[in-house]
Amino acid sequence: KMAVNPYQKYKTQAIMTASPGDLTLMLYDGCIKQMNLALLHIEENNHELKNNAIQKAEAILTELMSTLDMSYELSNNLFQIYEYVYRLLILANISNDTEKLNEAINRITEIRDAWEEAIKIERKVAYDNTGDGA
Repeated sequence: KMAVNPYQKYKTQAIMTASPGDLTLMLYDGCIKQMNLALLHIEENNHELKNNAIQKAEAILTELMSTLDMSYELSNNLFQIYEYVYRLLILANISNDTEKLNEAINRITEIRDAWEEAIKIERKVAYDNTGDGA
């Protein structure tokens, strides 16, 4: 019988109970983490691990693109940024270009931070609206 990893159980639970906004935040965090790992692997000259990390980041970007509601103007803008970052990742992977990787990290981090801010505002508004109207 396999032992249950408490961290894995917690992570699974966190994902199962997360709001759509929080899930998107987790995707951004995962993408940034993989891109940072790719940077580290380039420095270590480990091409296999670099390639794996970049492919994971690309998969997350693909997921983010597929969840966009294209009826919003913002979604079109985000799609273009995701596409641009995806291209940066491909180029970074081919040429071990840390500059392109850093630009990709900066772009996604900006969106991630704005997204986190939006979630906080949304929660505050929701919380304020659950009061007794005072």
